[in-house]
Amino acid sequence: MAALLFISAGSLKFWQAWAFLALELTLGVGSGIYFFKLDPKLLERRLLTREKVGEQKIIIILVRALLVFSLCLSGLDCRFGWSRAFLGPVPLWLTVLSLAVVPGCWLLIIWVISVNRFAASVIQIEAGQAVVSTGPYRIVRHPMYLVASVMFLFIPSALGSYFALPASALLVPLLVLRLRNEEKVLGRELPGYAEYCLRTRFHLIPFVW
Repeated sequence: MAALLFISAGSLKFWQAWAFLALELTLGVGSGIYFFKLDPKLLERRLLTREKVGEQKIIIILVRALLVFSLCLSGLDCRFGWSRAFLGPVPLWLTVLSLAVVPGCWLLIIWVISVNRFAASVIQIEAGQAVVSTGPYRIVRHPMYLVASVMFLFIPSALGSYFALPASALLVPLLVLRLRNEEKVLGRELPGYAEYCLRTRFHLIPFVW
């Protein structure tokens, strides 16, 4: 991420990127240590990268490409000042608020993963896996995707860019495609998941969908 941001910006004078990267590094390392002590197997699941479902492989490639594109747009915006020229600079209060959203989202993700110890980074069903319906899973079926969607929408303003927002926003429908496919897999292979879906109606957004 540092390379994408600073190379595209053409300068190290990009304080928003420094602040964002500091948060990501601190929270990433901190959560890794926490989960290593809590449950090493859980950490192993979170470090998996190879999807087994064909549709998910395509979605993940698109997500990664869009995320790279969004970060590069933020850096290019810093270099060429597109937001300042066409829409006005991102106000300091919005950048600070967006940066504050990042640790808030990380804490929510930690909560979600702590509740669901089988929350791997790829779609899979393991022996002994059971449906989780407590904590945030009582509200929506995919609380981690909800938190990820919020974070994606706030990253551009955290980096001082309006122009990167459309690319980041496109990540949300990709997450919707991912969760729809994931629900098919879970409904077919995880006992009790179909009944859970009847109890927890909302996929991603509470009281909306």
